[in-house]
Amino acid sequence: MTPLSPSQKNVLRVRTAIFSLILIVFALIAEVAIPGDLELPTGIILGLALVASFLLIFLLPDRRYRAWGYDETADELQVQHGIWVRRRTIVPFGRVQHIDVSQGPIERHYRIGTLTLHTAGTRSSAVALPGLDLDQAERMRDEIRGKIRQDLV
Repeated sequence: MTPLSPSQKNVLRVRTAIFSLILIVFALIAEVAIPGDLELPTGIILGLALVASFLLIFLLPDRRYRAWGYDETADELQVQHGIWVRRRTIVPFGRVQHIDVSQGPIERHYRIGTLTLHTAGTRSSAVALPGLDLDQAERMRDEIRGKIRQDLV
């Protein structure tokens, strides 16, 4: 399987850091709101939140990055992901109805994007492949669109 862009690790770290900030704010609120008669040591909730945030920011993004991969063949795209539950999705290009390349603000900063293939059907009708270099995502979009046009002719 082809790995995602190395920049995807940074995107995952930034997203995890934002989540961690929210976790730390809630821990601070809990430190103030919990009554003193519970006999919890001062700062224990905040300390646990800080340790959890550190682990989340520095360990989880690498594992999540390594869990993703893709393989593009002549007539299909295979996408694999999942840390605990591995999911492998195969999308035949003949089933693709339209294709999107999207970017959020963090992804724009790192010049990566998400390629999304929309297929007919209701279950798993959109297959997303995040963390591609923007040029790679646009190249794949154009190649798949060309293959779809050939199938229609």
